[in-house]
Parts: sequence; structure tokens; C-alpha cells
Amino acid sequence: MSVIFNFNFKRPVQIRKNIDRGLFLKGINDSAIILAHGMTGSPQEMKFFAEYLNRMGYSVLCPRLANHGQPIEVLKKTKWQEFYQSIRSAFQEASRGHKFIFAAGLSLGALLVLLLADEFGDKISAVSCLSPTLFYDGWNTPWTKYLLPFAFATPLKNVFYFKEERPYGIKNKKIQDLMYRYYSKAGLDDIEHVDRFGYPYFPVTLFYQLNLCVKHLSKRLSYIHNPLQLIQARNDDITGVKNSQFIYDRIKSDIKELVLLDNSYHVITADQEREKVAQCTADFFNKFTA
Repeated sequence: MSVIFNFNFKRPVQIRKNIDRGLFLKGINDSAIILAHGMTGSPQEMKFFAEYLNRMGYSVLCPRLANHGQPIEVLKKTKWQEFYQSIRSAFQEASRGHKFIFAAGLSLGALLVLLLADEFGDKISAVSCLSPTLFYDGWNTPWTKYLLPFAFATPLKNVFYFKEERPYGIKNKKIQDLMYRYYSKAGLDDIEHVDRFGYPYFPVTLFYQLNLCVKHLSKRLSYIHNPLQLIQARNDDITGVKNSQFIYDRIKSDIKELVLLDNSYHVITADQEREKVAQCTADFFNKFTA
């Protein structure tokens, strides 16, 4: 990732209307799965995963997180609680008409579904955390990440952005090339293809919100008892296996498992082993539908 600063506070912001709510797929059994995509991502990164689980009979609700799809000036002002509310609302919707409710999330989304388990307890039958993001310690994170605590404590967080660079959390070369063609030319205000590829820039204000979310969740992990699955790539370029191990060691579930992948990077729902990820999640959830 490279770093840019932008001090133009008077850029016009045009709110986008009629953005789709996300992916909502009706199943044929009495079970529903809440999916949470990653920060600055989109429901598209969960599409294969969602459709796979839906073919297994599950209803799938993957809401677009708050202000995702809006101009980056709008997104950067969003609080982590607003992201969580997007998932909480989907849970409340799924609660009407389904006997079993599961939750799975990617990156920040993994933290959001843990918060869901913390709040609603046994109403969440099981949770799957995919590439959970507590610490940015992957092999492709820039040295400038060490400046984040300083930025968090100053107004710098409002003008400081990271620009996404290869491999974009994706090991698959074909997908990576498609993303490069967009990301390499995209300006800060370019949101033409964010629904497909996510945002090319990551506001430091969102790192700050993630940091606040992590602090809150870390205090709650010992209160979570839901069956837990963690899936992460050994070579995750953004967040190392330490993230999954941290959660595994602290959560109080009697049933928990850690699955490590050998041929993917961070966005495991769309990368080389996406079918394995979907199948592992389905197999885990299937244990709790009887």
C-alpha cells in the first residue's frame, strides 16, 4: 500500500441513490446465514460464497454495510457501530421465519458477526470467521502502519489514506489483473467500480474505527460461547494467522476449529480456495441444524 494525503475539504459530494441493499437469497430449509463483507469491500466479494450456501438450502442475507457504495468522503465518516447495525438489522430480518440462524464474516465482517454472537447468544447457532482482522500484520502491510497510532490521536486521520496495491488480498492472478486495471488508474473520488472491486483507497478514519471495534470486541471474547469456526490463509497478505489464534484462545466455545489454507491470500471468499472455504463453512454449520 502507498500513502497519500488530501487536504481538499471542499470537494463536492453527491450521494448515490438506489444502491442495492446487498445479496438476499431465499433458501428451502428453516436455516438462514447472515454474511458480513469486509470494510471498503462489497457484497460482491461474498457472492460465490453466498450462492454456494444457498444451493445447500440456506437462506442467505448479505447486507451492504453502512455507506458502502457512497463517495469515500461519506464512507470515511461512518462509525463501526453503523457497520454493526447493518448486520444486526439483517439478523432481525432473518429471525422472522427461520429456526436456525448462522453468521459468517470476512475481515472486519468476522468481527461484526462475533459482536452479533455476543449480543444474541444462543440465538446464533454457530459462527464462521473468515480472515478476521484484529492486527495488520500480514506480509504485504506497509511500514507506515506504525504511524497509525499517531494519526489516530491527531487530525491527520482525516486526510491520510492508503492506496491499495497488488496483490489486493487476492492470489488468483486473473482476478488480481482485473483489479489492477481499475485500481492503478483510479482517483480518490472514483467509485465507478466499487460495487465490483471495493474502494481503491482506504481512509485512515476507518482504520481508527476498526481499532475502536477491536478494543470493544477484545473485552467481549470471553463472554462468547457459540460454536466457532476460524478460516485463514497461512500466507494472508493483510492479517496473519495470529488474528485467528488470538480469537481461538480467548473465546469460551466448547466447539471451535481453526482451518488454515495454503493457496490463498486475504479475501478467501473470492480467491483460489473459495470452494473449499464455502464447503468447510457449510459442513460446520450443518452440524447444528438437527
